[in-house]
Amino acid sequence: MIVDRIAGWWDGFELWVAGLPFIPQFLVVLVGMVPISFAIAYLLDRALKVVQHRVALAQHRVRAGRYRSARLAQAAAPVEPLVETREHAQSGAR
Repeated sequence: MIVDRIAGWWDGFELWVAGLPFIPQFLVVLVGMVPISFAIAYLLDRALKVVQHRVALAQHRVRAGRYRSARLAQAAAPVEPLVETREHAQSGAR
């Protein structure tokens, strides 16, 4: 499987980096891993912004009443409490 091949390659790469002296390790991480980490963070940021925008748009449509779905109407309806509220019992202490 391709995932096994990628995992095997990554394990070999980690062992290779771990076998290097400190300065070459530092340079490999600085030159290779830092840009890759920034790229992953950038892509995650963009993807999560799209998801956040779609969720906000859906919430806006629900609040505006544009969805006619019964399921969404039920979800937006106020929920009745399962247990009635009771008066607090007074201890009588003063």
